[in-house]
Order: sequence, then C-alpha cells, then structure tokens
Amino acid sequence: QVQVVESGGGLVQPGGSLRLSCVASGIIAFRLYTMGWYRQAPGKQRELVATLTSGYYINYVDSVKGRFTISRDNAKNTVYLQMNNLKPEDTAVYYCNVNYDRAYWGQGTQVTVSS
Repeated sequence: QVQVVESGGGLVQPGGSLRLSCVASGIIAFRLYTMGWYRQAPGKQRELVATLTSGYYINYVDSVKGRFTISRDNAKNTVYLQMNNLKPEDTAVYYCNVNYDRAYWGQGTQVTVSS
C-alpha cells in the first residue's frame, strides 16, 4: 500500500529557511517516478511548485526559482524541498505528489511565513 507523508513545515520569519521532506512508502523502484511538490494557499487553487524526474530533470514555478531546491534520495524513497529566503506569499499547505499506478498525495504540511 502506497503512503505519502510530508513533514518539515512550520512558522518562519521572512527571509528564513525550511526543509520539507516527503517519504513515499510502498512504491517499487521509486527512482523511476517523477516526484512533485505543490502548494495551496487559502482561497487559491493548488499550484505546482517543483518537479524532479527520474532523469533528474527539474522544473520550478517562476516565483520560487533561485530560492527553492528540490532533491531526492532514491535509497530512502524520499524527496526534499529546501526553501530559502522565504516570503509571506510562500505561505501555504505544501503537498507531495507521485504518479505511480495512480496519483498519490500526502496530507500536506503547513508553511507559514510571517513576522
């Protein structure tokens, strides 16, 4: 059974950093699958933040380029999102996604950027 679990969110001041983790258990050959981070702010639609393919091709939404870094550890079935120079507009629930036999989503982790 596939489970996707995010962690690492919290409250941080503008300019601060957080590192989100996502463990996708139950996925065979995790290295073959594209992993993605999405976020949803209050009153807004869920948006793509970053994706990382099996071939290490990376895509970021323009608003996080140069500040966020997605990476993966295939031995641990884990994908990370390092977030630096956080801004109040980064406040959202962050979700991890993998398309395995179907799309799987975690429960989300709250990131709040506020002074």
